[in-house]
Amino acid sequence: MLALAIVEPPAYCQSKSENIIIVTLDGFRWQEVFGGMDSAIAVQKRFHHGDSAYLYSTYWSANPVTRRKSLLPFFWSTVAGNGQIFGNRWLGSAVDVANQYWFSYPGYHEIFTGFPDTAVNSNSYPNNPHTTVLDFLHRQPGFEGRVAAFGAWEAFSRILNAPRAGFPVVAAFDDCGVGTPTEREKLINAMRRDCYKQWGNDECFDVFTYYAAWEHLKTRRPRVLYIGLGETDEWAHAENYRAYLDAAHVADRWLRELWDFVQNDPEYRDRTTLFITADHGRGDRRKEQWTGHGQTVPDAHEIWFAVLGPGIAACGENAGGPPVTASQFAQTIASLLGFTFSSDHPMGEKIVLR
Repeated sequence: MLALAIVEPPAYCQSKSENIIIVTLDGFRWQEVFGGMDSAIAVQKRFHHGDSAYLYSTYWSANPVTRRKSLLPFFWSTVAGNGQIFGNRWLGSAVDVANQYWFSYPGYHEIFTGFPDTAVNSNSYPNNPHTTVLDFLHRQPGFEGRVAAFGAWEAFSRILNAPRAGFPVVAAFDDCGVGTPTEREKLINAMRRDCYKQWGNDECFDVFTYYAAWEHLKTRRPRVLYIGLGETDEWAHAENYRAYLDAAHVADRWLRELWDFVQNDPEYRDRTTLFITADHGRGDRRKEQWTGHGQTVPDAHEIWFAVLGPGIAACGENAGGPPVTASQFAQTIASLLGFTFSSDHPMGEKIVLR
């Protein structure tokens, strides 16, 4: 059964945006989002690799509010000050994945289809047979040719079914700007082709994905843009807490850059929503499990999300309220643009935002 967030209309409202930027930080834990650096992890040599001084000087404070803002300054200033953030379980705000697997392909499939299909049970799953909200939006008047997706992981070509999509899906080491690349895109393609491949051909560094998406935003003016960042997950699996935190910190800076751009552009200003989330959680009850996820890790179903944009009330950090699942994200994304996502599969209802 899909969990639904249902609230009474008089206390809440839904807004319509004209554009949306969706950003995911793969496997980034809600514990760092809401609490900043976890000293129980950072103190362990296995995870700080002999450089705990850097972690403590860069990200530590005894004050949890200061600590989380040191890690994610844009998130805890602009997003918290002007948008809404869900998933702080310490305050009773629960956000979970509805799928039973708690890893990436099922997580992204759920985010974009609203359907936690039990058949989608592997990161090697073939091309997604289900309609995604990106497919749906691309078919709407005014959105044709103005949807694009950029993901650091090669599986995004299957998750979003690139052969079927009809819009650019640039995954891992795919070239961007195919057909008519700008000079910047030619440079990004050359650098990505010649860079050190830390994770083989499965995943590129986030910097290539971000700047390819950034160039597409500035030159091709999409109305729907997805950016899937992956280093938070990769560095966690590598047991490198410094790199994990640094990847999140850099992603926060990119979020600020995206927001500053759209808020200073006449076409996008006050017409664009930013939606940020993760595909799964990680371990926490046993600190050594922060590196992993999946069904054997008790906390790995726990996620978070944030939304910032026109008409979104500046409620900041959510406390309490009905539980939310990632199965509701697809319909919520469509509703923010004024649509009702329809498909031949079931999906969670939209989250009605305050």
